[in-house]
Order: sequence, then C-alpha cells, then structure tokens
Amino acid sequence: MDAILGMAKTIKSIPVCPPTTESGFVAKMQSEYSWRVGSGRKLPSSKYKGVVPQPNGRWGAQIYDKHRRIWLGTFKEEEEAAKAYDVASRRFRGQPALQNSLLIGTNNIIQDDVETLFLISHSRVEIVDMLRKHTYYEELEQSRLNYAMDFDPTTVCGRELLFEKVVTPSDVGKLNRMVIPKQYAEKHLPLQLISSSSSKGGLLNFEDSCGRIWRFRYSFWHSSQSYVLTKGWRRFVKEKNLKAGDVVSFYRSTGSDKRLFIELEHQDRSGEPSKKAPMVRLFGVNLFGNSKLAQ
Repeated sequence: MDAILGMAKTIKSIPVCPPTTESGFVAKMQSEYSWRVGSGRKLPSSKYKGVVPQPNGRWGAQIYDKHRRIWLGTFKEEEEAAKAYDVASRRFRGQPALQNSLLIGTNNIIQDDVETLFLISHSRVEIVDMLRKHTYYEELEQSRLNYAMDFDPTTVCGRELLFEKVVTPSDVGKLNRMVIPKQYAEKHLPLQLISSSSSKGGLLNFEDSCGRIWRFRYSFWHSSQSYVLTKGWRRFVKEKNLKAGDVVSFYRSTGSDKRLFIELEHQDRSGEPSKKAPMVRLFGVNLFGNSKLAQ
C-alpha cells in the first residue's frame, strides 16, 4: 500500500506541459536548429547581397543565374565576399550590377576600362574559378601592368624565344601534364629561382597572344626524372583545342619585368603549320583573338 501511495505522489509531481500546435512545434524545432549551428549562437545575417555566413566564422559568396545557384567561394572578411559577388554580378549581368560596392564605400571597385576588357575576355566559368581560388585581383593586376606596358613608348616590349616543343600524344592525354625538355627546363626555368622547395615546385604565369594569363604548376617528377607543367595545363589544352603535332613556343620578355609568353601553331591535315592570325591589342587584349567571346 505504501508503494502505491508513493507512486501516486510521484505522478502528481510531474509537470503537465500545455498542448503544442503543429506550427508551433515546427517553429520551435527550427529555432533550436538555428541555435545549434556554430558555438551555440545563431549565425548573423549579412547586409550585403549574395553574402552568407559560414559556421566557421568565414563568409561565403553566391550568385543565382537562371534559378541556378553558383558558389563563388569562401572568404575571411565579409567585405571580400561582397566584392566577389559584385565581380560575378558584373560579368553575369553587366555594368549596372554594382550592389555592394556602394555599401562598402568603394564605388570604383570595377569601373575602369581595363577591368571591363578583362571581364569580357574571360568566360563566366573562368571568372568564377578565379574568385574561388582568390586569384582574380592578382590576374587583373597583371592585365593592368600589361596595359601600361602596351601603351608606354619607353617600355621595351622585345621578346626572346626560349624553346619550342612539338606536342606529343601524352602531352594532351589523360596524364594532364606537359613534359618540358630537361635541357630547356634547367637552362631557362630553373626550379630554384621559382620556388624555395624544389620538390613542390611553383607557379608560372604565361601570357598568350590574346593577353590572357595562363597559370601552370611547374615541378620536377622524381619518378620519371622530368620537368612538367601540371595544374592548369588541362584547361589550356581544352580551350586552345591543342592536338598532338601542334607546336608550343615559350618566350621571355627582354625587359626588366621578365614576363613569360606562350604561343602555339596548329598543324593542318597536310602537316604544315597554319598561319598565325593577325594581332591587334587593346588594353592587353587581342581583338582578333576574341572575336567570339565565351558566355
């Protein structure tokens, strides 16, 4: 009997919760979930368009194109993500699409002619890739430098041929690399001058006849004892429609800047090199080489 009375007292001491509606339950679960993200705090929203907070404290940038979400990368500062959105918006939607620069207080972020030509001469995919890799402003600055040199009469624009190579089937195959002949690599592109770590290699920037900068990872493969261009080479092969038998030429400027250049000659069916297209450069861009721009 005592046990029954004790159980009754325990049941009476249990608090009775008021009934919860379905909508109230859903709202409560959403609230608890939002507070669970991060270190127990709700993620703050951004005042900038296209910017979203990340659980690790960084800021992401995204843009929508035809109802499709395109991720632009993750950035340390909120303003960096906002600028990335503006760059993508400019490339996708044109000059009026400057949403965040007015809020940041730097409304001249992307208004000059050099950047306009730079954006037009690169496809949307390329611009998004630069933003994700945080290389957009570096490559843009290189284009500004090229523009200044093209229009400065005191600048020496001579070039010297370093070497040429006939592309082999393996250079354009599934290995996604191009082998640089050892004698040319050690003479003109010594790894110790490019990177402090010869095992990891370094990055090389080459400018083509259109004024576009191509970045390749350059390293030494101990397994095959060969110097190779790896990361970035696959895109060059694809976009230039490079085939076995084509000739790739490497140049270096004779000026103090020591810029590197890359050109190619496609072979026709008869095995003779095709004629080079004329080159007229404006703002570092070859007008003949960009007659059909990627969208």
